[in-house]
This record gives sequence, C-alpha cells and structure tokens, in this order.
Amino acid sequence: MDESTQTNHLKAYGITYWALENDYKASWLLNYRGGSFLLPDVTEIRKECQIRGVSFEILSDGQANQILDEISSPSQNMEAVVLEKAPKIAVYTPKGKKPWDDAVTLVLTYAEIPFKAVYDEEVMTDQLLLYDWLHLHHEDFSGQYGKFFGAYRNAPWYIEQKKEAEALATKLGFAKVSEAKLAVAKKVRDFVIGGGFMFAMCSATDSFDIALSAEGVDICEPMFDGDESEANYQSKIDYSRTFAFRDFILERVPTVYEFSDIDMTTKRKIPMEKDYFTLMEYSAKWDPIPSMLCQNHTQLVKGFMGQTTAFDSELIKSHVLVMGENRFNGEARYIHGTKGKGMFTFFGGHDPEDYQHLVGDAPTVLDLHPNSPGYRLILNNVLFPAAKKKKQKT
Repeated sequence: MDESTQTNHLKAYGITYWALENDYKASWLLNYRGGSFLLPDVTEIRKECQIRGVSFEILSDGQANQILDEISSPSQNMEAVVLEKAPKIAVYTPKGKKPWDDAVTLVLTYAEIPFKAVYDEEVMTDQLLLYDWLHLHHEDFSGQYGKFFGAYRNAPWYIEQKKEAEALATKLGFAKVSEAKLAVAKKVRDFVIGGGFMFAMCSATDSFDIALSAEGVDICEPMFDGDESEANYQSKIDYSRTFAFRDFILERVPTVYEFSDIDMTTKRKIPMEKDYFTLMEYSAKWDPIPSMLCQNHTQLVKGFMGQTTAFDSELIKSHVLVMGENRFNGEARYIHGTKGKGMFTFFGGHDPEDYQHLVGDAPTVLDLHPNSPGYRLILNNVLFPAAKKKKQKT
C-alpha cells in the first residue's frame, strides 16, 4: 500500500473486506509500506485482485514470517493488527440520493464494499443495532435544511426537500423537522455509546453536535419551523451534551450559509494550491487506533472545501484527538474521540478529490483517483471495526 507499487489503493480495501466476508484471515500491517494488508495466498483472492486491478505480491511463509518479525521489533514503529470479521455498514442518507452526492457512498461503491442505506425511519425503529459502523451523510441535524435558504429558497429541489422532510417528521410523530432530527441524533448518540462506530463528514459533524447541545431550545427561525426562535437561545446551549465541540457561537442569521463558528470556511485564507493538511504520526504499538485511522502513503493530504470545511482548533474538546490539521491556519480537519463504549470520527469537507463541490456539479470519477490519500482516510474508518479488539495501552 505504498505510493510507488500499489495501482489502486481504494479497491485494495475492498479486496480486504471481501476476504473477511469470505472467512479468510487478514492482518493490517500498520506503517509497513503505507499500511499494507497481509492476506492468504489463495486462488480466489489472486483472481479478485486481478479483476479489480489491485497490486499484490506473493510471499513465501518464510518471507511473511520475516516481515512479521521485523514489525514486532521494539525498534520499529509498526504493528500487525488482526482483522477478524467484515463489519456491517450502514449509511445514513435520504432516499433517492445518488452515490456521488456523498463521498462515503461513492467510495464504498467504487471499492465494492457493501452497505445498507438507512434514514430516519430505520434509525427511529432501532435498526442501527444491526450494524457495526454508521456514516452520517452531509445532513443538517439542526432542522434548518442545510442553511440553504439564502441562496436556494425558490429552487424547486429545496422546496421539495423541505416538503418531504416535513412529511417524514409528521409521519414519525413530530411537530417539527428540528424535533425529528434531534430524536435521530439522540438515537445515533446512543448507538455510539453502546459500542458503535460513527463516521461523519461535512455538515453532519457540527450540525450533529449543535442539535445535541440545543435539546429543548428552539434555535430555528420562522422560515424553518413556522415560529420564532427562542429569545437569547445562545445562553441556553449545553456543551456537555456534544461529542467534539465546545464554546461555539451559533449563526443566527437565516440567510447566512453557516451553522456556527466551529467551521473555518469563511475564516480561512488559504489558496487552493497551498491547501494541505498534515496527518499526525502515532506509535503503532502503543496507539494502534489512531495509527489505523491515519494509515496512508503520504502524511500530506490535499485539502478540500465543504459546507463545513474544517474545525476551529480552539473549539475542540480537550479529550478529542486531532489526527489531521493545518496548524498554520489553526484548523483541524480530521478528529477522533470516544463516547461510552463506542467511537466517532469527524472529517471536514465534502469530497477529497473535488476541491469546491457546488450544488449541481458533476460527480467525481474515482477511476481517475484510485490512489487518493483523502479517500483512504474514509476507508481506514470503514475497515477499522474489523480489527481484533485489544485494550489500548496507557
């Protein structure tokens, strides 16, 4: 999985997932040649690699044992992690969304990793219990319809989506979309607390925390929920309920395309050609979890925009791990934390290979980006729940 020899990094994750699905043993060799996978040498796996265009090398038992001995040496920042089973994957996404509307569904489809689409009805009927891993589509859990009102209030798609959201909220027994989305956010919270792994990108990150922090407080203006927002609602925000963020200030103006000051989109001054973030380096033996989540063939990853592009480092809770950052700009791009028995990862931006994805833009063609470092970070999270659980050293 290093830069020079792997022809398709993204589909390599799909090969490893397929091997686990078919009850083959697998190991993730952290920090060994870009975070390589060690799979059994069987005809089926060779054939799948050839069909999908994934590079592989054949090792004798002696060569494999030599590599494992090298990895186990205390002098090497490497570790071999056993992958036990293919995780059951759910993607929280509205019905009818196309795969290219969301980077995770796009790359799962490209890597041929199976997933189940779920939405509010499935979440509210506790179907998340069937899954190990959940991705949150670029959703607005605050009930403000993505804050698209200013630019798209008269667009047919906006009017239709608002109508559909209101109908679904009513069907689920809620008077407002904001109330329905809060209920969904709390179910997702409980999924994580119970041991699930949640991965979110773009606006599903900060709007999720905002919804939890505003429980019992009306932060929506009349064009969103039909009545006035609560007076002085900022003072009623409860940061203790959030996963990752603290002390943020909500954006009150309904025509401003922003939820709060968590997001760095309007605060950053970085030209596209200089927009990169750096992945942190961890001890594979002592910190295997962040090491797994940061496996890549480069530590320097291209930045990309989104409604929520990056997170203000000053507004991240102290126990949350910043795994990718642009320190010069004071922003975190890729963060991870625990909640109860489970874990979450937030990744800023919309599409790692589309710098500024706009409404109506053409979909990204991943055949043109088979070695994308940004998309590899997504797939690290997908495969992470397959790892054999080992108590993390402290």
